[in-house]
Amino acid sequence: MDKTEWKILKEIAELEKTPQGAYNFRVNGALDDRKVTANIDIRSKEDGKPGIDIIVKPGTKKESVHIPVVLSMSGLTDVVYNDFYIGEGADVDIVAGCGIHNTGCETSQHDGIHVFHIGKNAKVRYVERHYGEGPGTGENILNPRTEVYLEEGASITMEMTQIKGVDSTIRDTVVEVGPGGECVINEKLLTDGKQRAESNMEIILKGDDATGRVVSRSVAKGDSIQVFRPCVTGQAKCFGHVQCDSIIMDEAKIKSIPAIDAQDLDAQLIHEAAIGRIAGDQILKLMTLGLTEEEAEEKILEGFLN
Repeated sequence: MDKTEWKILKEIAELEKTPQGAYNFRVNGALDDRKVTANIDIRSKEDGKPGIDIIVKPGTKKESVHIPVVLSMSGLTDVVYNDFYIGEGADVDIVAGCGIHNTGCETSQHDGIHVFHIGKNAKVRYVERHYGEGPGTGENILNPRTEVYLEEGASITMEMTQIKGVDSTIRDTVVEVGPGGECVINEKLLTDGKQRAESNMEIILKGDDATGRVVSRSVAKGDSIQVFRPCVTGQAKCFGHVQCDSIIMDEAKIKSIPAIDAQDLDAQLIHEAAIGRIAGDQILKLMTLGLTEEEAEEKILEGFLN
């Protein structure tokens, strides 16, 4: 792994050095390095599909798994199928994501299909970051699909961030929440230039006392386009909340279509959405503290997305 590839790993996988716990580094479509632990196993798929199975033993506590992907070859299309099997009562952090360094004129693309099977009363924190860079003219494309199946009392917190440099992305997320389970999704997105981002989410609350929360924050600059379609469906006594907040700038376009679908008398569902520009008095206040207009704008955007 060269310096550029390691830099991208640091951007997308919270790495300052080789992580503790289990990890699987995929670089340019192939395994680069892997480590397993007594409680977390990582196996290459045996069905012919590219990808891995991650098996976490029941009762595993305070351990982590890092599974980042890096593309540094222009023109490469990489598809992976990763399945996670989280045992009953486990409590783990999983850090994923893809970084692309495109130096050529061809499109580089990564499609990651992740499926989580989370056992009874297990708890998962899942972090996924997307990042693109490089001096080439080729596009950086990332199309993730995430499916989550939560058993009784299980929970997942998903932090999904697109940092910069991604020309096109279509994100599909489907979560089924069992009785007493909880799903929390925090999505952060920044687009610029002619970039396009589409996010489709479906949270299905299938059991009594299931909860689902979606908070999406985005900034669209330049001529970029963003489309959000989050939906929470209540099929039992449950609580769901969808919130989409966006800042629009320049000639960008944002379409936010939050939805709620009550299929039970005791389903409590809320949705809200807001799109607006940066207030002039916010910029002025920061400029009186010595910042330039550009610095003030960046500070406001940084605070909004954090």
